[in-house]
Amino acid sequence: MVYIASWQEYQEAAEILYAKSPNKTRYCVKWRSSEGKLVLKITDDTTCIKFKTYSSIFLNRFESLNLSLMQKMQNRRPDPTPSPATSKASRH
Repeated sequence: MVYIASWQEYQEAAEILYAKSPNKTRYCVKWRSSEGKLVLKITDDTTCIKFKTYSSIFLNRFESLNLSLMQKMQNRRPDPTPSPATSKASRH
């Protein structure tokens, strides 16, 4: 197991690992409130990468990574948001 120190590197490695073998990849989140520690782990049984932090700054980034991975795991793309011009035209 390898702890990656940089969030950007961890996020890229996690998404690449999932894209490489989506059927075997597992993603685990551990929160230890007594220590204030967040540990993220993703593995495909061959490669295992981990990220840990004690900083609350990473919560937004963590949420973004979760959303990205969940969308990939559902095999769905996000719905496009309608532009203001198209929504006004549909009202008339």
